[in-house]
Amino acid sequence: MKLELIRDIFTDTFTLGKLNVNGEFFAYTVEDKVRKPNEVKVFGETAIPYGTYKIAMTMSNRFKVVMPLLLNVDGFEGVRIHSGNTSADTEGCLIIGNIRTDNGVADSRTACAKLYDMLEKETDNEITISGGGEIIA
Repeated sequence: MKLELIRDIFTDTFTLGKLNVNGEFFAYTVEDKVRKPNEVKVFGETAIPYGTYKIAMTMSNRFKVVMPLLLNVDGFEGVRIHSGNTSADTEGCLIIGNIRTDNGVADSRTACAKLYDMLEKETDNEITISGGGEIIA
């Protein structure tokens, strides 16, 4: 299954985007802020780099459930797709939700449950992260 995250709103503290699954809109996203080209990665405060990553469904030691893990993310470990509402709920992971808010997402658990079910049924899952868009100070 092919996921594509298109980041489209950038602030000094968070990034919003849209997640497509196999070319169709699926959910909204919130992440930490995206680093500028020469900016240093800050643990728990910056988003993962643009690129394409394989996804494995594995047991999360933190959440104690099977959930998506992005593999081989340069400079990051344990990057998951999980529920939450704002960038305060993540340390570099992707949060999805069915509703976009001013600073994040809502109805996140429903979106996650549906995505996890879809990913469990596939064996070759990957996500491509791209985008540019509106910069909000």
